[in-house]
Amino acid sequence: MSEEALLKINGHEYTLPVTVGSEDEIGIDIQKLRAQSKCITLDPGYGNTGSCESAITFIDGEKGILRYRGIPIEELALKSNFIEVAYLLIWGELPNKAERESFSNQLTEHALLHENLKHHFEGFPGSAHPMAILSAMINALSCYHDDFTCPNSEETLETASAKLISKIRTIAAFSFKMFRGEPFRYPDPKRQYVSNLLHMMFSLPHKRYDASPVITRALDTILTLHADHEQNCSTSTVRMVASSGANLFSSISSGVCSLWGPLHGGANMAVIDMLEKIHQGGLDISKCVEMAKNKDSGFRLMGFGHRVYKNYDPRAKILKGICDEVFDELKIDQDPLLDIARKLEEAALEDSYFKDRNLYPNVDFYSGIILRAIGIPTNMFTVLFAIGRLPGWIAHWRELYLSGDKRISRPRQIYTGHTERSYTPMEER
Repeated sequence: MSEEALLKINGHEYTLPVTVGSEDEIGIDIQKLRAQSKCITLDPGYGNTGSCESAITFIDGEKGILRYRGIPIEELALKSNFIEVAYLLIWGELPNKAERESFSNQLTEHALLHENLKHHFEGFPGSAHPMAILSAMINALSCYHDDFTCPNSEETLETASAKLISKIRTIAAFSFKMFRGEPFRYPDPKRQYVSNLLHMMFSLPHKRYDASPVITRALDTILTLHADHEQNCSTSTVRMVASSGANLFSSISSGVCSLWGPLHGGANMAVIDMLEKIHQGGLDISKCVEMAKNKDSGFRLMGFGHRVYKNYDPRAKILKGICDEVFDELKIDQDPLLDIARKLEEAALEDSYFKDRNLYPNVDFYSGIILRAIGIPTNMFTVLFAIGRLPGWIAHWRELYLSGDKRISRPRQIYTGHTERSYTPMEER
C-alpha cells in the first residue's frame, strides 16, 4: 500500500506515511510529525499507539484470535507444550527434535541456583510477597551470570534464555517454600519442566509429590496460554527498559514489577477474591449481575472484558475445558467457587448489558480456579504468570536487540502546569 495520511493543523497540511502489517493492520507513521509540525499525538494508556513493529504475536480482538508466530493458540494448547512454545517465541520456529532436546538439556543443566543465593532468600521476611522476591532474585542472578546478561550472539542468548527460564522456576518454588516455612527442595534432573516445578513446590523431606499427568498438563497449558500477549503492560515495560541498553536480566526484572500490578498480573487473584466474597456473603447471582451494571454499587464483575478482546478470549475457552478435567482428576464433585463462576458466566452471557459491551470471560476467569484447585495460594498466582510470560519477554528483548534501533524510548507530554512565574522568597510566602 502506497497511501499516505493527510493531516491538517492550523491551516497547514502534512502527509504521513502509512505502514501495513502482514495481517493488514494499518498504522500511520508519525515519527516525523513533531519535527514537521511541532505537534505531538496524545494517547493516554497508548490504546491507539503502536510502539513498534513485531513478528512475535498477532491478536485480533474483534474476532478472538491469538497466534504465536502465526500458529493459533488453540493448536499450541492442544498439540504442543510450554518449552516448545518458549523456543518458538524466542527463535521464531518450532524446534526440530535435536533443537528441542538440546534446549531441554540446557534447562535441566541450569536449574540449580548458586548456593550463595540461598542467603538472599534468608534475608527476606517470611511475609515478603513472592513477586518482590522474584524481581529481586532475577536481578541478583545477573551478579552470578554477568557473562550472559547482555548476550551478543545467538548461542549466548540461547544459554541466557535457558538459564532464566530454568532458574525462574527454582526461584518461584523456593519463595513458595519460604512462605510456607518448609525446607527448600532442589530440582530433580529426571523430571520435565512443569513436573519439576510442582515437585519443588509440594515435595517434603518425608513425602515426595508426584503430580498426575492431568495436573501437570493443566499447569503446562496455563503457562503456554500466558507465554506472550503482544504489547501488554509488562512486555512494553521490558522493551522500554531494554531500549536504554539495560541488560536482559534487569529488563526481565522490570517486567516482573510491572506484572505485579493488580490491573495486570493480579487479575486472577481478584477473580478468586470476588468469588469468595460472593460465596461467604451468600449473594444471589442475579443480584451480583445487577450490581455489576450499577457503577455506584462498588461491585465489579472480575474476569470479564479485556482491553484488547471484544469477543470471547480464546484462552478462556481452553481453560474452561481444562477446569473440568482438573476437577474430575482431583475428584472434586462440587466446588462452590466453580459453581458460582459458571453461574456468573451463564448469567452475564445472556444479559444484553454485557453482550452489548463485549464483556466476555477472559483468561483470568478460570486460571485462578484451576491454580487454587491444584493447591497454589493466591499470592503465587502472579508468580506463575511471570514464569509463563518469561519466554515472551525474552523474545521481545531479542527482537528489539536485533532490530538495530538503538533509540531510547522517550514519550512526549502535553504540559498543563503553571506558565513561567518568579521565585517567591520565604518571607513572602
